[in-house]
Amino acid sequence: MIKLIAGVGIASWLCLSPATVSAFASDRPLHKKGKVAITVTGTVKDAKGTPLPSVSVQVKDSPRGTYTDARGAFSIEVTDGESILVFSATGLATQELKVGTQTTLSITMQNRTGNLDEVVVVGYGKQRKGDVTSSIGSVKAEDFTKGFARDAGQLIQGKVAGVAVVTASGDPNSTTQISLRGNSTIFASTQPLVLIDGIPGALNTVAPEDIEAIDVLKDGSAAAIYGTRGTNGVVLITTRKKGSRPATVNYEGQVNIQTIARKMEFLDADGYRQGIKDGIFPASFDKGTSTDWLDVISRNPVSHTHNLSLQGGNAQTNYIASVNVRQWQGFFKRSENEQLLGRVDVNHSMLDNKLKFNLNIIGRNRTYFAAPNYAYIYRQAIIRNPTDSVYNAAGFYREDPNAYNYDNPLRPIMEVDGETVQNETRYSANVIYSPIKGLNAKLLLSTVKQTGLSGYAENNKHRASETLRRTGYASRGTDYMRDNLMEITADYTRSFNQHRVTLLGGYSWQSVTNEGFGANNSNFPTDLYSYNVLQSGDALLLQNGAVGMSSYKNNYRLIGFFARANYVFDDKYMVMLSLRNEGSTKFGENYKRGSFPGASIGWRINREDFMANATFINDLKLRAGVGVTGTTPTASYLSLISMVYSNNRFLYNGQWIQPIEPARNPNPDLRWEKKTEYNVGLDFAIWKNRISGSLDWYQRNTVDMLYDFPVPVPPNLNGFTTANAGEMKNTGFEVLLNAEVYRTRDFEVNANLTWSYNKNTLVSISSDPKFQLASQFLEAGYTGEPIQTATHRTLVGGPVGMFYGYRSIDVDENGGWIIEGEDGKPKPIKDAKVNDKKYLGNGIPKHTAGLNLNFRYKKLDLAIGMRGAFDYQILNFQRMYYENPSVKEYNMLKSAMDLVYGKKRLNSPLAYVSHYIEDGDHWKIDNVTLGYNVINGGAKYLKNLRVYVSTLNLVSITGYKGLDPEVTRLGLDPGNDSRDKYPTMRTFTLGLNMTF
Repeated sequence: MIKLIAGVGIASWLCLSPATVSAFASDRPLHKKGKVAITVTGTVKDAKGTPLPSVSVQVKDSPRGTYTDARGAFSIEVTDGESILVFSATGLATQELKVGTQTTLSITMQNRTGNLDEVVVVGYGKQRKGDVTSSIGSVKAEDFTKGFARDAGQLIQGKVAGVAVVTASGDPNSTTQISLRGNSTIFASTQPLVLIDGIPGALNTVAPEDIEAIDVLKDGSAAAIYGTRGTNGVVLITTRKKGSRPATVNYEGQVNIQTIARKMEFLDADGYRQGIKDGIFPASFDKGTSTDWLDVISRNPVSHTHNLSLQGGNAQTNYIASVNVRQWQGFFKRSENEQLLGRVDVNHSMLDNKLKFNLNIIGRNRTYFAAPNYAYIYRQAIIRNPTDSVYNAAGFYREDPNAYNYDNPLRPIMEVDGETVQNETRYSANVIYSPIKGLNAKLLLSTVKQTGLSGYAENNKHRASETLRRTGYASRGTDYMRDNLMEITADYTRSFNQHRVTLLGGYSWQSVTNEGFGANNSNFPTDLYSYNVLQSGDALLLQNGAVGMSSYKNNYRLIGFFARANYVFDDKYMVMLSLRNEGSTKFGENYKRGSFPGASIGWRINREDFMANATFINDLKLRAGVGVTGTTPTASYLSLISMVYSNNRFLYNGQWIQPIEPARNPNPDLRWEKKTEYNVGLDFAIWKNRISGSLDWYQRNTVDMLYDFPVPVPPNLNGFTTANAGEMKNTGFEVLLNAEVYRTRDFEVNANLTWSYNKNTLVSISSDPKFQLASQFLEAGYTGEPIQTATHRTLVGGPVGMFYGYRSIDVDENGGWIIEGEDGKPKPIKDAKVNDKKYLGNGIPKHTAGLNLNFRYKKLDLAIGMRGAFDYQILNFQRMYYENPSVKEYNMLKSAMDLVYGKKRLNSPLAYVSHYIEDGDHWKIDNVTLGYNVINGGAKYLKNLRVYVSTLNLVSITGYKGLDPEVTRLGLDPGNDSRDKYPTMRTFTLGLNMTF
C-alpha cells in the first residue's frame, strides 16, 4: 500500500476514495519482462466541462481498471509507452487513448449520439455500430420510457421504428403486445423471440429497472442466425452488468396511483328515470335507488415498486445483485399482482484475462388473484340498471333470475376464492476461453424452470351454484415447464492493414418440456375448505355437478448449427454472411432439417474521396440485406397420428366402455413457415452527430404458411390436417431520426422521431392441391350473442384484418337500418342477404409514429413521450350492443337517445353494421416525466439522489368514441374492441432514485 501511495503521489491520492485505492491494491504488479510501470492520473469531464464520476477507465486487453471518483479524477498504473486506456460510461461515446509517455491526462467525453464505436448486441455476440449492415433498433437505459413500466415492451414503446408495442388492457397481470413489421402469418405465433442475456424468456422475465439495453433484430439478415425462431423478429434484452468499481448500492422506488383512462357514457339513475318519463322504459324499471355499478366493483388502485441493487468488485471479480419487489393493485376489487424478483450476476477472470466465468441466477415469484373473469364483470357493471340496488331486503345480492346474462357484478368477485402462484428460476453459466488474442471459445449452459399452482373455488351461494343446483365448486391445477439450453460458440477477430475479419461458429441444443395436472369437484359439505380438500366434494356420487381430472405432458427439441462471417475493408466496405441449419422434433418425417441463410452488405459513402469536402457529414452508410427465417408449428406432435380416449363412455354388456377417437392426422411433410426478407437501409449522421438516423425499406415474403385444412373422412381419420400451404407478403418503410436540437452547458434539448408504414397482402391460402379450402377467404372474429356472426374476412389478394359486414347508409321512417345492397342500391336490413356484405375497413394501422422529447436545465429534466397510429378502423362493440334503445333489458349509452343520421332514433334489432366501425386514428401524449437531480456526484456517501413525477397514458387525441383506440392488433380479427374487457388505465407516479 505504501509503495502504491508513493507511486500515485499525495495530490492524486487525495482525489481517490479508499474503495478505489483498494481496487488498485488488489491487482497484481505490472513489473514483468522488463516493462516499466508508470502511474497515469487525470480527470474526465463532459462536453460542458462538468466532472464525470463513475467513468470506467480500463487498460485495453487487460483486467486492470478503475473508475473516476466524485470529482472525475482517476489514477491507474500502466506499462510505459504501450498501454491503451479505454474510457466508457452510459450515454457517452467510448474513447480510446494511447498513453505513450504521458502521465497526466485530461479527457473530454461526448454524448454517444451517432457514435460508430458504440456496441450493439447482435445474434450470439456484439458488434461495433459502425460495422452493422442489418436493420437493428437499439435503445439504451437512459432512453427508456420513464416512470412506471409493466414490462420490457413498455420501455421501448414508440422508440423503435417498425416495432408496435400495444397496451390493450389495464389488467395488472397482463403484458404488452409486441409485433414487428406487420402480420406475417395466419396461424402460427406472431410473438418475437425474446432473449434475456442470450436465454429464451418473456418481456416480463426481468424487472424493467434491471435492464441495461434492448436491441431488436428487425430484418431477416440479422435474425436468420436464429432460424425457425426468427420470423417475428428477435428482442435481445441485456441486463445490468458491471465491471470493476467500488461497492455501490442503488435504490429505485416508486409509488403510483391509477384512474380509468376513459368511461363510456351510460345512463345514470336520473337518465333512466328520464327515459321512463319519455316512454323508453316501463315504470317498473325504476327500482328506487341510485347506483354507480362501475364504482361498486372498482377502486382507486395504489401500487408500489422497489428495486435495490448492490454492485462492486474489481477487474478480476465483480458482481451485481438486485432485489425487485412489486405490489400492484388493479382497478377492479381484489385484482392484484405481487412479485418478488431477485438476480445475482457474478463475473470472474483469471489466467491474465484469458479465462472468464459468468454465473447468473434469476428467481421470480408472482402471486395474483385471478379467480373471476373481470372482463365479463365489467360488462355486467355497465349494463346493470342504475336504479337497482346491490343487495335485496334480506341482505343478499340482488339478482334477476329471469334475465339472461344479467348478473350482479359484485357477486362473482366476492363469492369466489382463488390464487395463482407462479415461480420461475433461471440458472445460466458462461465460460469463455481466449487462448490467443482475438479468439474466444464460449460455453453457455442454462436451465429455466417454471412452476404454477392455481386454485379456484365458488362458495355454495354463488350464482352458478344456484343455477346448477350444487353446493360449491372448486378446482386445482399445477403446471411445470423446464427449458434446457446448451450453446457452444467460437469467434475469431483479426485486424491487419485495412482489413477486419470476424468469424463465428456454433452449436445450439434446446429441450423444452411442459406438463401439468388439473382436477375439479363440486357439492362440498362446507365452504371452509375452499379449493384445498377436493376429495370432500360429492359431485361424482350425486351425478349433478362438475367433477373431473386431466393431465398432460409434451416435449420438443431444437438442434442447430450456425456460422457467421463479417468482413470490413478500410471502414468503408462491409459484408456479413450467416447460415443456420436447424432441426426440430415438431417437423414431419420428410422435413427434419432446414437451412436459413442471411447476407448483408454495407458501404460507408462518406469515406469515399468524392465526399472529402462534405465535412458536415459524419456518417453515411448504405446497406442492403436478405435473410431467410422460419416459424415452427405451434405445438408438438402435429406431424404424427394421434388417438385419444374419449370421455363419452357408454355401457355395453354391463361394462363401461371408453372409446378411442382420432385426434389428428399424420403429415410427414409438416415443416416450418419460411419467410424471405429483403431490406435496404441508409444510416446517416451530420453536423458533428447532432442529427442522426436511418431509413429502411423492406419486403417480407412468407411461404408454406401453416393452417388447419379440412380434409375428407375417410380416407383421413380426422376432419382437419395441419399443413403448409399459404403465402403472404408485407412491404414497408421506416424512418428513425435523432436530433440534439439545442445544447449548452446548462440547457439541452434532444428529440427522437420514429415513423413506419406497412402494407400486407395475403397472396394465397393454399398452393398445395392436397390442401384446399372451398373459398378463397378466411373468416375470423365473432360478435357474440345475439348477433352471432364473423367480424372479419381476409380475401386472397387483400390484406389481413378486413372488417366484413353490412354497410349502413340510412334509417327508414320507423328507425330501421337501411343498408347498401350487393347492387349498390339501398335496401332494408331485414331483407339483407349474405352477398350484400362488404369490406368495411381494416383493424391494423398502416402508419405508426413516435416522438420523444427530452429537456434538461441544470439539474431539472423533462421527458415527453408521444406516439400514434393512423389509417385503421375499430369495431366498437359497446356502441354496437348498447347504443340501441330498442334493447331495454340492459342499460344503454346516452348516445342511444341520439337521432341516427340526424333523422330518427334507432328502432331496429341489434346488428353488425358499418355505423359502429370508427376510425381509430390517435395521437397519445403517453409518458411525461419531470425529474430533479438533488445530488449528482460530489457527496461523500450519497452519490446521486433524483426525485421525479411521471404519468403514463396521459392524453389521447382521437375521434374514437370507445374506451381507448389502442386495441389488440394481433391475429386475423384485429381492431375488435370487445364489450368484455379490462379498461386501460392512466398512471401517476412519484419516484426516487438513490446511489450510495
